Amino acid sequence: MGLVIIFSLVTLLALFGVIRSLREKNILGLLFGLGTAAVFGWFTIMTVLHHGYPVAH
Repeated sequence: MGLVIIFSLVTLLALFGVIRSLREKNILGLLFGLGTAAVFGWFTIMTVLHHGYPVAH
């Protein structure tokens, strides 16, 4: 359960960074933010689907 929370927080922070880099027109920050949001967002979704929420033993 802790892993899902950490992945979700990283994804939310990456999305915040994407929005901020769009406002500042920072292309490199936008690319890294989108990559981070995509990877950690995928990990979040797959962890929830595989292990369930809350964790099913």
